[in-house]
Amino acid sequence: MAYQTINPFTNQLVKEYPAHSNADVQAALEKADALYHSDWAKGDIDQRLPILHKLADLLDKQNEELAKIASREMGKLIEQSRAEVTLCAQIARYYADHAKDFLAPVKYDSSLGEAWVEHHPIGVLMAVEPWNFPYYQLMRVLAPNLAAGNPIIVKHASIVPHCAETFEHLVREAGAPEGAYTNLFISSGQVSAIIDDDRVQGVALTGSEKAGAVVAAQAAKKLKKATLELGGNDVFVVLDDSDLQKAVQVGVQARLQNAGQVCTAAKRFIIHEKVADAFLSQFSDAFRQVKLGDPLDESTTLGPLSSKEALETLTRQVEEAVKNGAKVHFGGKPVDHKGNFFEPTILTHITRDNPAYFEEFFGPVAQVYVVKDDDEIVKLANDSHYGLGGAIFSQNIERAKRLASRIETGMVYINSLTDTAAELPFGGVKRSGFGRELSDLGIKEFVNQKLVVVSHQ
Repeated sequence: MAYQTINPFTNQLVKEYPAHSNADVQAALEKADALYHSDWAKGDIDQRLPILHKLADLLDKQNEELAKIASREMGKLIEQSRAEVTLCAQIARYYADHAKDFLAPVKYDSSLGEAWVEHHPIGVLMAVEPWNFPYYQLMRVLAPNLAAGNPIIVKHASIVPHCAETFEHLVREAGAPEGAYTNLFISSGQVSAIIDDDRVQGVALTGSEKAGAVVAAQAAKKLKKATLELGGNDVFVVLDDSDLQKAVQVGVQARLQNAGQVCTAAKRFIIHEKVADAFLSQFSDAFRQVKLGDPLDESTTLGPLSSKEALETLTRQVEEAVKNGAKVHFGGKPVDHKGNFFEPTILTHITRDNPAYFEEFFGPVAQVYVVKDDDEIVKLANDSHYGLGGAIFSQNIERAKRLASRIETGMVYINSLTDTAAELPFGGVKRSGFGRELSDLGIKEFVNQKLVVVSHQ
């Protein structure tokens, strides 16, 4: 597995990174395990939290430089890269400010005596992270676990090594001791060996369904805790009583943000029949106004896909969908450009026997379905292998709330796109994975919730 920075706007190789050896892996495990058994990990939380405060300050101070690194390496629009760095700083500060309260002992009333639950670190964690949010994915794992005292070893995606290396340097600059956070350029076989190692107590993965299944099986073999945040095929529901102009405006952003390479992006647009024609017309007009170009150019509104392989995969999916009866309402082809561009695309008339019906399209391709009532919306929304996020647009909030409760997914946003914030739990159900990151829930995924009881007798 080659770790390379290839600019997706030009497809030019920028830099290659040497892989870490098995000896490097063993050294990383030794340092991380030694740190776990030290007072730094098992002692007072107050010695760890200042690192997160310092890390947040560094992120804010270096926002522009970090944003440019991400945009050049994986094609994210510069404005979106800046926002990602800002979000990372917010997550670091959130746990710096709240982790102590989240991990404080919790009392339980019991006839057996005075009882409480303490929260302790469990040990070294292995994290496997994707390229689409090259800093945010790392921060989601780092911040809560550094606060809790769990050392982390990370395998980042092979197409964002510069981001991976840069983030590690920032963590060290913020004052984290050796072993607290280690980036390794390693193969899937080396990841498997790390998961097998008795010094590792948990695994966190964000990535594809296929990668999640492999890692979950490896962790299960050793009875180790895992969290998985996998793919999504999120619905974007537009009801007949919605503010149509707002639904279109947000819908375009929800599908095209990060060139559509977001697990919680709107992918299946479920539109009430009374507003379907008007929505499709306005949605198409908005897609028509999209400006493709250099992600570092402030005027660009749709950047390239992250890699040549990503472009080839998306092209194959669209061709297969059309072959099986889907209609191309807008776009539908890769762009003749040295970079990895695909036209903003709208597909309609997708039937349940079309492979596209159940697939996740990781790019700027929207599927549009027309339905007659709320029951049909729920049936279509839940007829999916995935269950990550979703959005509902309606001016009748009570109606939207009822629908939100019926849709089988980990997150539902009403009158906005599916979003993320440090204080809100993030995760899904079905093949979208299990476990939660961020908020008070995320910090308790990899801690020992230890019960202590003092008998009255």
